[in-house]
Amino acid sequence: MDLSKIKTLIDFVGRSNITELTVTEKDVTVRIFRTSPSQEAAAEQEAGSTTNPAQDAGADMPSRPEKTYAVKAPVFGVLHRTPAPGEPPFVAIGDEVEEGQTLFIIEAMKVFNTIAAPRAGRITHLTEIDDGEVETGDLLAEIA
Repeated sequence: MDLSKIKTLIDFVGRSNITELTVTEKDVTVRIFRTSPSQEAAAEQEAGSTTNPAQDAGADMPSRPEKTYAVKAPVFGVLHRTPAPGEPPFVAIGDEVEEGQTLFIIEAMKVFNTIAAPRAGRITHLTEIDDGEVETGDLLAEIA
């Protein structure tokens, strides 16, 4: 399947009310997903607020972040945590990130999609997957 057909399919999904399209031509399958603003809000709310039981008990312990933002895979593909083999990862747990900073790369059909931080904050969770497949919607990281 050539790139112009894929672009046409992406445009079609963008203009229509469908949220998922899978097209197979010969030995190539293209999966295109679209999330609506309500789905994104639900995903953010799902990551939602977490409470610290020690804080609820009144203990004098450092509190965990009250709200984290889940960074999920927007497409199916191979997740790369480093810019190139043998190089250090883009981010590690505890790193402070800025909005727009590259967190991962997902390779799908020889196209490299950069996954950027949707907001500034501190990385509190990272997926263990590196150079392995991820599905659309898989949790990749959490930012507090």
